Amino acid sequence: MKTFHSLAIQHMENFIFGHSPNPLALNNGLVVGGGEVYPELNFTLPDMLITDQTMADVRVQYQQMIRDACRRAVELNLTGLVVEFELLPDLTAHPNWGAEITKILKEELSETQQRHGLKTALRVTPNDNREFIKPPLLRQGDHFEKMLQSFNLCAKAGADMLSIESTGGKEIHDEAILNGDLAGSVFSLSVLGGRDMAFLWDRIVEISMDHQVVPASDTACGFANTAMVLAEQRFIPRVWAALIRVLAVPRSLVAFERGAIGPGKDCGYEGPFIKAITGYPISLEGAEAACAHLSPIGNITKAVPDLWSNESVQNIKLLGAMAPTVSLEQLAYATRLMNVAAQDSMQSARQLRDWFVASDIFTDPQAYVLNPEMVIKLSREIISESTPYLRTRRAAQATLACLRDANQNKELLLSKNELRWLDHLSRQADLLEQDEGAFIAGYKPNIDFAKIRFEEYGL
Repeated sequence: MKTFHSLAIQHMENFIFGHSPNPLALNNGLVVGGGEVYPELNFTLPDMLITDQTMADVRVQYQQMIRDACRRAVELNLTGLVVEFELLPDLTAHPNWGAEITKILKEELSETQQRHGLKTALRVTPNDNREFIKPPLLRQGDHFEKMLQSFNLCAKAGADMLSIESTGGKEIHDEAILNGDLAGSVFSLSVLGGRDMAFLWDRIVEISMDHQVVPASDTACGFANTAMVLAEQRFIPRVWAALIRVLAVPRSLVAFERGAIGPGKDCGYEGPFIKAITGYPISLEGAEAACAHLSPIGNITKAVPDLWSNESVQNIKLLGAMAPTVSLEQLAYATRLMNVAAQDSMQSARQLRDWFVASDIFTDPQAYVLNPEMVIKLSREIISESTPYLRTRRAAQATLACLRDANQNKELLLSKNELRWLDHLSRQADLLEQDEGAFIAGYKPNIDFAKIRFEEYGL
């Protein structure tokens, strides 16, 4: 098991899009993090049922999406393209179905590379169906076994990289978000999530090694992105969503300590922290992900990605073309600008990076914590501790201090309500126990044990 005690990226001059200290080189020649940013296109079905009777149409839909995307990528003179296939729940529950689509996508990508020289890669992300049993069964049962089978069959069918958006701990975290319960968020992300990540990623890495594919990454999408969307809809304060973003970092880091090597997944906005700590390449999303969700961080995430993604888009008809093809074109132009700046000079690339940052940083606390300078500062705080719990505790205290300083220095103007929440969260952070055992014992009386099986976390 790896343990990260120092930053892979110590200084801003080395923290930039397209460049990672530990680039990922695939066998077909595609290098992620080696100096060029590539689009990572993610697409999904329109609203429809997936059944034995509709699977023929499902195959046709994915065949159309990948064929049109590859054709447009060649027309736009892309040099590299990554496609992510996020399995819908039914495609994970029926592992053979997910493997069939994986094979369709991989064959089209390989043919495009062979005919046109476009370097390609396929990331496959089975759905975490374990949460469909209430309380969730995380280490046993039909959903768990079929999820692992899905990883195996998709790897065999042609996946280059394996990822997941795991949900261990979410049964407590959703309520913690709505209640502004910092201790509940920390408990969910570090005590529960950290243990589930270690258990799950040992198995994903083993499957990856068996099939000689890349164990890529996990993401706290179900935790931090849920908070971001709720803040955008004004259901929770923005400082709370910003804090949860940083609290998610130690949880996602566990995957890399168990053997993941990137690229980090697009919807993991904690990716900049992961890149600074591990040096592995990351995928990110922002402005071009508005097809999937709205956010206050459209440009700042363009500062440091190695892949640039649209999050996900349904296969529906727009005026220009089918939506996945439109998304690909948007990604192509966004990455083209980054790559032209980098080809001009590193000074030009850094200038573009800084413009990306400046356009968002002072508009929202969620953008402020993703400022690369702040990422390096907070990452250094996080890895000064050695366990997911202590790292998450330190993340809470350091992030709240940074937000308070930013407001006092008039860098980040917070409303009276946001400031009240900043004070409320700071008081909660001060009460977090130093000892994890004492923290667990103190929080257990708050848990509704009808929603959780402690034994599924090894507790």
